[in-house]
Amino acid sequence: MELSLAHPVIKAFMCGCLSGTCSTLLFQPLDLVKTRLQTLQSPVQLGSSRVGMVTVLLNVVRTERLLGLWKGVSPSFIRTIPGVGLYFSTYHSLKEHFFHEKNPGALGAVLLGGGARAVAGVIMLPVTVIKTRFECGKYRYRSVAEALCSVCRTEGPAALYSGLTATLLRDVSFSGIYVMFYSQMKTYLPKEISTWAPLANFSCAALAGLLASLITQPADVVKTMVQVHPALKTTDAVRHIYVEHGPRGFLRGAVPRSLRRTLVVAMTWTIYEQTMAYLGLKS
Repeated sequence: MELSLAHPVIKAFMCGCLSGTCSTLLFQPLDLVKTRLQTLQSPVQLGSSRVGMVTVLLNVVRTERLLGLWKGVSPSFIRTIPGVGLYFSTYHSLKEHFFHEKNPGALGAVLLGGGARAVAGVIMLPVTVIKTRFECGKYRYRSVAEALCSVCRTEGPAALYSGLTATLLRDVSFSGIYVMFYSQMKTYLPKEISTWAPLANFSCAALAGLLASLITQPADVVKTMVQVHPALKTTDAVRHIYVEHGPRGFLRGAVPRSLRRTLVVAMTWTIYEQTMAYLGLKS
């Protein structure tokens, strides 16, 4: 069956998969550096109280070679490609059923974005846990399948859902805030800008992504800590981060995460919007 003849939800899913593939491949190194900063697994941190993004980046290249920056890309692909597809297909379905108007408004956008992310986040959480462990450098898994089997065998299946609360707090909040900023910004764009639609979409998405990233950064630090150390509860992780690093500990990895999330959502939504428009659908 040709894609042009497929159901709109299928089209949204395929557009999401395409945009997720492009963004994951390009920006995986930033995600790895962010995880290393948050979990303090990099050897260069021994004896040093402050380590920046560039230091971790250079250390990974020196000790694990250039391809080491793409460690965790396999689980990232397995999580992101269907995950983004699921997110956008859910987003499209919710918008069609509950928000028939073009712009759902600020509160509607928060509920729309948060609802779509909650569905995708819960379904894809086991792969998210494995992805985080691949990136942190503490675990030596050789493949995603081996990692899944190892976690189930040694820690039990429940470990694959470690950090669920923190993950949903981060992802649902991020998506809701992002969609709100993004949709509201687009309402102020002049009608004559249609010729520059891709650039306009990218700019709105980038700014919305930056704001949402900064607001949800503390939840991301807690999520990473719980997934790398599954014995910790969310409240224990919050306490540990505060005691060990103070309030600034909740901003660890903020630079690479904000940079990556901003670029990822900008590229993902721009590709999604343009592909949906090409297929005759509006997002």
